[in-house]
Amino acid sequence: MQRRTFIGTAAAGLGLGATSVLGARAQEGRVPAPLKILVLGGTGQTGPHFIRRAIAHGHEVTMFNRGNRSAEMFPDVECLIGDRYPDRGEGLASLRKEIEGGRKWDIVLDTWPHLPFLVGLTADLLKNAADRYMYISSISVYTDNATRFADESAEVGSAPNADDLEFTMQLYGPFKAECENRVRRFFPGERHTIYRPGLIVGPRDFSYRGVYWPVRIRDGGEVLAPGDGSTPTQIIDGRDLAEFELLCMERGHHGTYNVTGPHPNHPLDMKRLLETCRRVSGSDATFTWVPAEFLEQHGVGAWMNMPCWIPTGGEYDGFGTRSIARAVAAGLTFRPLTEIVEDTIQWYDSLDEVEVESVRHRAGIPREKETEVLDAWRNRDGG
Repeated sequence: MQRRTFIGTAAAGLGLGATSVLGARAQEGRVPAPLKILVLGGTGQTGPHFIRRAIAHGHEVTMFNRGNRSAEMFPDVECLIGDRYPDRGEGLASLRKEIEGGRKWDIVLDTWPHLPFLVGLTADLLKNAADRYMYISSISVYTDNATRFADESAEVGSAPNADDLEFTMQLYGPFKAECENRVRRFFPGERHTIYRPGLIVGPRDFSYRGVYWPVRIRDGGEVLAPGDGSTPTQIIDGRDLAEFELLCMERGHHGTYNVTGPHPNHPLDMKRLLETCRRVSGSDATFTWVPAEFLEQHGVGAWMNMPCWIPTGGEYDGFGTRSIARAVAAGLTFRPLTEIVEDTIQWYDSLDEVEVESVRHRAGIPREKETEVLDAWRNRDGG
């Protein structure tokens, strides 16, 4: 099944920490001083949400990326043009020039790489030019997905030889974890913050994993639904992640955080997710819940074919229950599921035909395949 494209192993060493003195002062209610923030990337799924929020809070944002979309998206934000790959174009030259000229930043937000050598290069380059480094990792770093409500202290894997390996999706978790290690190496102690988000959904979800259910259910008719509806799942809106990133900057939080949702007091299962999509969209959709074994027999995989879903039991019994208590205590908040669904549909409807064609095959199940499996389910006992 497709589940291992998301669930992986990872690298050792969690940098759990407390709130710094800066954080304590911010929590006293004082307005945080404007920060100089360097965003590596910034035009993908979550970067734009963060940049808009940071600017609204009065912070000074500089971007470093290839410049393909930044001028159009943020014409008033400084952008250093370059490439994380040192052998592509000018590589890191523009960033290095600024640093050699004495440029300093309060915080670096590293938004995307899963290749440790890329993270290591920039972290090394910036170690004396920035006070703190924040890296968006992944909840995929954990080796144990069988234990329910496991927190940031759970075992993670390792990939110390990552630079010698060719990347595959099975190595996503280990590589992300090794990226964390590179950050800790150059920004030790209270100088780093690691975010481990679960599935990031909402507007700008070009993976389509968080878009499939709202759009498919909005279209109506009989919908192939996985399991019996009781399977737990976790998602985080990219805007909630961005707001938490900024909150950690302003309050001085450091260490490692699982960042997913919803709030532990309001757990989410597949039934509530799908029914919310139906209610928000005003759809006439009906759900036919089909067991995991039958889906697998008919070539329907978890996670990528049936987004947000990994069947419970065995090595994945703890999936969808990862503890986020630490992030909640630090100030992580969540917008309502109804808002996420509504905004996701509106964002999808705003895409042009080329964009729709580009994203809609990335996750979910084709309508013809869905009909085929539903027919097989109805006729499983010979009609």
